[in-house]
Amino acid sequence: MTLDLETCRRAPKALLHDHLDGGLRPQSIVELAEESGYPDLPSTDPEELGRWFAEAADSGSLVRYLETFSHTVGVLQSAAALRRVARECAEDLAADGVVYAEIRFAPELHTSQGLSLDQVVEAVLAGFADGEQAAAQSGTPIAMRALLTAMRTAARSTEIAQLVVHYRDAGVVGFDIAGAEEGYPPTRHLDAFEYLRRENAHFTIHAGEAFGLPSIWEAIQWCGAERLGHGVRIMDDITLDDAGRAHLGRLAAYVRDRRVPLEMCPSSNVQTGAAASIREHPIGLLRTLGFRVTVNTDNRLMSHTTLSREMHLLSAAFGYRLADLQWLTVNAMKSAFIPFDQRLRIINEVIKPGYAAMALADLAMG
Repeated sequence: MTLDLETCRRAPKALLHDHLDGGLRPQSIVELAEESGYPDLPSTDPEELGRWFAEAADSGSLVRYLETFSHTVGVLQSAAALRRVARECAEDLAADGVVYAEIRFAPELHTSQGLSLDQVVEAVLAGFADGEQAAAQSGTPIAMRALLTAMRTAARSTEIAQLVVHYRDAGVVGFDIAGAEEGYPPTRHLDAFEYLRRENAHFTIHAGEAFGLPSIWEAIQWCGAERLGHGVRIMDDITLDDAGRAHLGRLAAYVRDRRVPLEMCPSSNVQTGAAASIREHPIGLLRTLGFRVTVNTDNRLMSHTTLSREMHLLSAAFGYRLADLQWLTVNAMKSAFIPFDQRLRIINEVIKPGYAAMALADLAMG
């Protein structure tokens, strides 16, 4: 039986792959556009605008999907706007049952009206702190952390990596590169990755979403990625024989054996053409084969989704029960970029007790 959406919402969850500029409330976009004078919104009606984002993103093309961000980035060019959206992000995730989140954003995209990179980062961190406080007061505590993203199509990755190190004691826990994969391999940014490794800093890399195994191989073996953003194309290295048995190639076996976390985003992957449908999404087989898969939202606005909805969709597609959701959530928490003792505390004091209480309630109801 499929877990209903409310059950998935009540379950404690951890989120590793979510873009700040992909999760704005439509109402906030309209208000921020009016305040800033941004003239290019396709609609100023929040409901219509929300539908437009979901429909425009539902193209089957990663490049077309990414074009929708021109509007969200366009209204996020002031410290006040960034702080507001970061606060609302924390509040929305907490209301959805997320207890730990790493939210990524690209500071370089928010400087067109004069903000410095430092001002961008500090505004977002302040907003996360505001949101944490509001969530705690509402009885839904959440821990918010930031990942700083460099655009793989630009040449500022080392500069962004230095920001990660500078702010790592203030709430920034890691680095990422994002943007169009084809033609922009991760090895273009080796200097940034080598710097981060020298500084004992964490990083993930978008790889294996629109481009295939070479993207994953470079991210892991050349750049040293600790996690893979999406990674769905690892399926290109897995074959099924006539009896349905899976045979792993050397790269797929390495990813599984080394427990490289896969930041999978089911609805987004369907939208960009990385998976044909939720039922056909690789996460089903990869979970069965014991890969360290995690469930994420990617861009809640564009996919019109929440982490609870992603869990609900997977329950409908693969029959996942609460024990499966706990396994996926613990996977995510094990893979977080915060210190080991903090990960253990959230797992043992928040996640496991939360699922245990839900299981007991289910038993009591018969």
